[in-house]
Amino acid sequence: MREKVTINDVARLAGVSKRTVSRVLNESPVVAKSSREKVQRIISELGYQPNPQARGLAASRSYLIGLVYDNPDPFFMESVIRGISSVCIEKGYELVIRPSDRTDPNLVDQIINFVSRAQIDGVILPPPISEMDAIAEELEANGVPCVRLAAAQIDEPHRLVISDERSGAKQMTEYLINSGHSRIGYISGPKGLKSTWERREGYLDALRSHDLEVDPDLLIRGAYTFESGVKAGRELLGAPQRPTAIFASNDQMAIGVVNAARELGLTVPADLSVAGFDDHELAAQIIPSLTTIRRPVQLMATLAAQKLIATIDGHHDAASDDCVLNPELVLRDSTAPIS
Repeated sequence: MREKVTINDVARLAGVSKRTVSRVLNESPVVAKSSREKVQRIISELGYQPNPQARGLAASRSYLIGLVYDNPDPFFMESVIRGISSVCIEKGYELVIRPSDRTDPNLVDQIINFVSRAQIDGVILPPPISEMDAIAEELEANGVPCVRLAAAQIDEPHRLVISDERSGAKQMTEYLINSGHSRIGYISGPKGLKSTWERREGYLDALRSHDLEVDPDLLIRGAYTFESGVKAGRELLGAPQRPTAIFASNDQMAIGVVNAARELGLTVPADLSVAGFDDHELAAQIIPSLTTIRRPVQLMATLAAQKLIATIDGHHDAASDDCVLNPELVLRDSTAPIS
């Protein structure tokens, strides 16, 4: 078995002190360029991996990043974790995951206690928990940096990565309009979420820009669940003048609409075009495959981790850049031009 490489090995082969190696690992600016490059080359050649606890003691930090979430969608969270983990591995941090209940009245105190007990260096907040200003404000008051993933401008740039979901919803609605649809049903998300508002506004923006009347009977409230999509689909399709297309503001509801259409003997997309939002893993697997808007979740999480670690390391200029990502229209088999 190969012996574990130690900091002593790196220092000996680089011809420097252990303190210099530690400074290079912690990105200290006081190390000369030639020494830094030599140490980094030896680290790469030996495959040296510093111990996070020992490294943390040297730098007065834990090298632990916290992910606090309340999102029941495992596919979404898998993408978030994958994006953050890629940066943590590169930068020598560990990820600590903390599930939460955003309806708990003691949530803010629970998060602060978690951060304190685990000695977390910084926190990433995905939606919907990222939309709770009290959490971000309390973390800041306790000197703990955080970065929020969101659907709109809810904070300063150094604490925010945005998916422009309003433009994504507008893009989908305009695609349906350009396919000849003028009666487009819309199923929104639950009240109180930024994504619900932003996606609905994108749908309305597209109708207005094409001089189409906004028919209140075509707007139904959903809950981002399959069951609410089935219910809303039945309501829209049971109307005297049913829509020729339905845009559900997430994929699970859109799949529910496809199910409701089948119950009524309608064929998708010949009789009804159906579109969703998010590009859930199931969107490409159902029959017909679902036309949707792909939200760049993994990239958002990667950028959030890079911003957070830049802030922790004191590189505030690197963390202050605006990060606004545009969702992508993904055309599949559930939509077609109106016949």
